[in-house]
Amino acid sequence: MDRFAYSSVKDLSNLIKKRELSPVELMESVISRIEKRNKDTNAFIHLAFDEARERARIAEKQIMEGKYLGPLHGIPTAIKDLFDFKPGWPATYGGIPALKDHKTDFYCVYAEKMEQAGAIIVGKTNSPIMGFRGTCDNPLFGPTRNPFDLSKNSGGSSGGSAAAVADGLVPIAEGTDGGGSIRIPSSWSGLFGYQPSFGIVPMVMRPNAFGGTSPFVYEGPITRTVEDAAIGMTALTGYNSSDPLSTNQQIDFMTALHKPMTGWKIAYSPDFDVYPVDPRIQEVVGNAIKLFEEAGAHVEKVTFGIKHDQMELSNLWCRMIMQGSIGAFEGFKQQEIDLLNDYRDDFPPEFIYWLEHAYKIKMTDIIRDQTMRTDIFDAIQNVLNNYDLIITPTVASLPVENEANGKTKGPTHINGIEVNPLIGWCMTYFTNFTGHPAASIPAGLIDNLPVGMQIIGNRFADQDVFTASSIFEQLKPWHQTYDICRDREINNF
Repeated sequence: MDRFAYSSVKDLSNLIKKRELSPVELMESVISRIEKRNKDTNAFIHLAFDEARERARIAEKQIMEGKYLGPLHGIPTAIKDLFDFKPGWPATYGGIPALKDHKTDFYCVYAEKMEQAGAIIVGKTNSPIMGFRGTCDNPLFGPTRNPFDLSKNSGGSSGGSAAAVADGLVPIAEGTDGGGSIRIPSSWSGLFGYQPSFGIVPMVMRPNAFGGTSPFVYEGPITRTVEDAAIGMTALTGYNSSDPLSTNQQIDFMTALHKPMTGWKIAYSPDFDVYPVDPRIQEVVGNAIKLFEEAGAHVEKVTFGIKHDQMELSNLWCRMIMQGSIGAFEGFKQQEIDLLNDYRDDFPPEFIYWLEHAYKIKMTDIIRDQTMRTDIFDAIQNVLNNYDLIITPTVASLPVENEANGKTKGPTHINGIEVNPLIGWCMTYFTNFTGHPAASIPAGLIDNLPVGMQIIGNRFADQDVFTASSIFEQLKPWHQTYDICRDREINNF
């Protein structure tokens, strides 16, 4: 069962390609491990073992016939239970009780492209309601527990995917990111999570094709290695005419893994000007960035000149992200499902507050918000005009304790300063305002809990982020940290 648990996509694909490992054998190993360990983490909320086994048999037959599709052929993966779909599979939009039996008849981009590349989707992973918080918990399925410490949360909103990868259940899983939802759980769960430049991975959304732009919403991989993320991104990128903002950028992620960064200029900020940050996290990330100087880069501490308070900015995110929620709610009304009026008690009070606020917003409010958003874009781009990368902590706090009844949120205060417990401790949502690529990479541990470092690049300079990430992984490998998860006692909650 555990033979392949922490093998990389690259290693597994090499074995499959050489016919030293059957996709059927690998799938049975994955299924056995999920059956044994998922009760602990609550990473998966829907499992499709029969379908996965059948697809594994098909993959094995194709490979034996010489029809090898590439490095994802026969590789198990998972999709997220939010705005992420596969025909006939449940879609509860993050554990909304009223939607426990809801199903869709279409694909999201990740599911479609990964299956085209030969990957096999094992199931769907846990997420908070409508993705409206940086933790992973909901009243229908409960919290996703952090594989490094089951009393802690895995982070959100792609927390189920992160827990599945960190606990060795699958080697790669889908994340979606409207405010940091790939990077936040990757930080708390000790993984590499990649949020690409907006437009290089298509976002096919209907009935509003522009629904993922305010703020920018991304799809990307969560993995244990940088190379595995590069393999995933190679499959996910590409022009799609159904996305009006899809680009035809040609990015060679695999080549980027082997480039030097000699002479690069890196801008470092311990707090993005405005965030209170746990000083232990600042210390870990501050020490980690010194490795880039060993690689030949020049690191300078910078300020951005951001004038807005962190609470004001997190409230801005709460207002903007509600546009997508309103679109979903109005879509359900067309199906004669009035979630707000008939199932109001299914939703957290803070979600109801911001949803009702968003329904009342005027055009002048939207203009004001987009102006604030522009201020953040200018602040980041003005730095990147003179530097190759920006590096910050990914989040400002360590993983929080799980609560009961689906109510887990982030911290309310850091260093004695009040923060928005939904998103205000997450140093990630700025790139959802701007469209820049960003990764979270494991920087170290504090009391055996992971700390993430965020690497931000110029628009469409995704190769630079992968180059820096690959070099950091070589200088400070983190794979041994998964021994904490591997050796954890099984509790079977």
